[in-house]
Amino acid sequence: MSTQIRTALVSTAGHCKIACGFCFRADRTAGFLDTATYTRTLSRLKEAGVEGACLTGGEPTHHPEIRQLVRLAHQFGIPVSMVTSARTVTEVATLSKLAHLLENVTVSADSQGAMELGRTTRTVESALSTLRAISTDTKILHVTCWDLTDGECQDLASLVAGAGVDLQFSPVVLDASALHRERRSVQDYLLQQLLDAKLLDRYFHLSERYWANLEELRALHLPPDKGERRRCCAESAYVSADGDLRRCPYGQASVSVHAPRAEIHRFLTDPAQDRVTPDCAAICRPADLADEYDTSCDIASA
Repeated sequence: MSTQIRTALVSTAGHCKIACGFCFRADRTAGFLDTATYTRTLSRLKEAGVEGACLTGGEPTHHPEIRQLVRLAHQFGIPVSMVTSARTVTEVATLSKLAHLLENVTVSADSQGAMELGRTTRTVESALSTLRAISTDTKILHVTCWDLTDGECQDLASLVAGAGVDLQFSPVVLDASALHRERRSVQDYLLQQLLDAKLLDRYFHLSERYWANLEELRALHLPPDKGERRRCCAESAYVSADGDLRRCPYGQASVSVHAPRAEIHRFLTDPAQDRVTPDCAAICRPADLADEYDTSCDIASA
């Protein structure tokens, strides 16, 4: 059974100076998405019936032609949104100049435990400062969570009260090598995810969608697998900075946006062959768990 691709997550850059220790990105290359490749990508996505695009990175505000990328999407009739970690004066200034052209802007932040784990400085306070500096209809604060405390959740609830932002949460996702590096067992890791979720639920009433995704992440980490892992059924395709089109950032099957139209259309409409893994389960959601943000972008972190 095929899943209709409705949106596309577009990587504008293959590098990122932040380099979070838990970053979800499957690509690590130099350079930016060039305009010609991007234009061809939009054309092929439009032909496939894609209804929205989300620009991510690396850091999209670093792209030298980011405003042109946004305007090109509008020329194809494709609403565009952005996920960013913009904090510096230059990054925020770039974002503020084009925010009114975006359907929504998601600014990524990390809990205190996640900042320590990932060696980042993306505080909630600085994310809210970025969101206050821009003008767009929908502002989303996305917090990657790890090792939360009751006091931290209280502070977060106080900070977002009246801020006019929507909240998204995701747990830190660690693979086997990262768990070994952090000297954590799978059981300890899954327990921490559950404790964090219960604490968040006390203050923010997590959706059924969040709990369902957390349960799937747990199942994917616990051997042995009972039965075969489900096939990818996400409604968002992924485009790398070099023009590689996949059904998922971690998908093995791909097609170049420079391939013939028929080949691209077949790739996007045929049933996906990739099986769900912990990495992709953290950023992709099954169609039957969709929520209001799926029409723009739906990822774990920028």
